[in-house]
Amino acid sequence: MEALVCRKLGDPTAPISGGGAEKAIVVEKNHPLPELVSPTSVRVRVKATSLNYANYLQILGKYQEKPPLPFIPGSDYSGVVDAVGPSISKFKVGDPVCSFAALGSFAQFIVADQTELFGVPEGCDLVAAGALPVAFGTSHVALVHRANLTSGQVLLVLGAAGGVGLAAVQIGKVVGAIVIAVARGAEKVQYLKSLGVDHVVDSSTQNLIQSVKVFLKTRKLKGVDVLYDPVGGKLTKEAMKVLSWGANILVIGFASGEIPVIPANIALVKNWTVHGLYWGSYRIHRPAVLEDSLKELLSWVARGLITIRISHTYRLPEANLAFSAIKDRKAIGKVMLVLDDQTSVRSKL
Repeated sequence: MEALVCRKLGDPTAPISGGGAEKAIVVEKNHPLPELVSPTSVRVRVKATSLNYANYLQILGKYQEKPPLPFIPGSDYSGVVDAVGPSISKFKVGDPVCSFAALGSFAQFIVADQTELFGVPEGCDLVAAGALPVAFGTSHVALVHRANLTSGQVLLVLGAAGGVGLAAVQIGKVVGAIVIAVARGAEKVQYLKSLGVDHVVDSSTQNLIQSVKVFLKTRKLKGVDVLYDPVGGKLTKEAMKVLSWGANILVIGFASGEIPVIPANIALVKNWTVHGLYWGSYRIHRPAVLEDSLKELLSWVARGLITIRISHTYRLPEANLAFSAIKDRKAIGKVMLVLDDQTSVRSKL
């Protein structure tokens, strides 16, 4: 089978083909097909797999989990059941499914236990389903299970045009929150407004603190109740100045490359709660939470309550271009690798 293999740590945006030094990632045309490892194993022919910032960091060697080399990167995916073990009861060959893995989805086939797979409901696009688990799963667990976001509360989302950011914005609207989104650039701002966001801050031209305070005053609101932060750095520092007493801070990631300092004395005085959210570890410690979360998200997709925005799609040999879209923050939504199409679609869908 065809698979994208990380042979050494390095920059995944470098061209995959061509001569020169050994590449960090290469496409292997004849990688061994994964075998069913248990009676309840399912082999999936991957239709689409999502790129997440964590995948980029992992290939660079800067992620908290460092698998031994070589490895096939990739986490969330969708596809069609290709083969099943003798004790399978939930799925049959041909069923559309989606899931997530610690590694291995950047390949034509992947094997998972039937308990790890979710059936894709009728009416849900299969490529879009491959973008759901990590981005929407992270935001759903953070907002619904950790911060207990409720109707009427004020949610501030940093990096709101990225994969997890767009997911957080939409989940906030579904639960009835007042959503403030921060993004960079007119195109991203316009798209966020089209989703019905209550207030959008263009961080390239506007002062976050001033813009949010004017909005809060206009709406007669006391402050931000929940901060969703996948960015870190300067934006986190500014966002803390508009938080209300008793606010929840959700630490999702550090796309800015700078880990922020959240002063413990201010958290004490203002009774803030700081939540670290590493979604992947829920699979080990609270798998039932992940299962319930993804089931609810799939039902929301089927009912049209949330929309999975696919910004760019690429073929496997173009993975370096896909990683460049992530690195350069060109995407509005998700960047995908589509494995069974002959041509790439590099423009927005």
